[in-house]
Amino acid sequence: MRLLAIDGSGLVASIAIVEDDILLGEYTTGYKKTHSQTLLPMIDEVTRMLELDIDTVDAIAVAAGPGSFTGLRIASATAKGIGLALDKPIISVPTVDALAYNIWGCHDVICPIMDARRGQVYTGLYTFSEKNNFEIIKEQCAIGFEEIAQCINEVGKPVVFLGDGVPVFENQIKDLIKADYSFAPAGFNRQRASAVAVLGQRMYDAGLFENADDHRPEYLRLSQAERERQEKGL
Repeated sequence: MRLLAIDGSGLVASIAIVEDDILLGEYTTGYKKTHSQTLLPMIDEVTRMLELDIDTVDAIAVAAGPGSFTGLRIASATAKGIGLALDKPIISVPTVDALAYNIWGCHDVICPIMDARRGQVYTGLYTFSEKNNFEIIKEQCAIGFEEIAQCINEVGKPVVFLGDGVPVFENQIKDLIKADYSFAPAGFNRQRASAVAVLGQRMYDAGLFENADDHRPEYLRLSQAERERQEKGL
């Protein structure tokens, strides 16, 4: 089973090609370029380096949301375009789940936080069991940081934070979190397409995939433009 994985849900752009349990290649960058400038060239570069025909992938896993509205649209459009052109299925992987999966084997509570603006975060709570089974304590959601802090304090176990929301909410973490906490280091604290691929494989095996034509990103909340229209009663 060979998967192409794409993640453009946040500040980082990442693509990976995984075959069964082997990572063949991964390209991740957080440089100041838009995902429309990076994702397709990154796919082209990795497939060229691997001397791999993109038509040989069996499916495309994409971080389908939540996240940056623009980033999600670009990543989903990229996955959808390749899927339609090659007649390959799409696996829509929850963004926050994949971010948490970066810290495989961590038995503390894992709390990814992505800055959703207006004091909100895209987040969830996760852990790995003693047998390293991935467990979801709280499903991904868009909520205020105070609410996820309360959930963490109720769980009462050590927690690891990661994601682009950490620098934004670091002061609130210090003020509100009562449990012992730590921060994931570089290499683990941002989106990685290889994690999307691993979860994508699990979802594919469970039959959780769709035709490329049916794929849509999962935003979890309205865009700013849509919120402003609602506030104006339009």
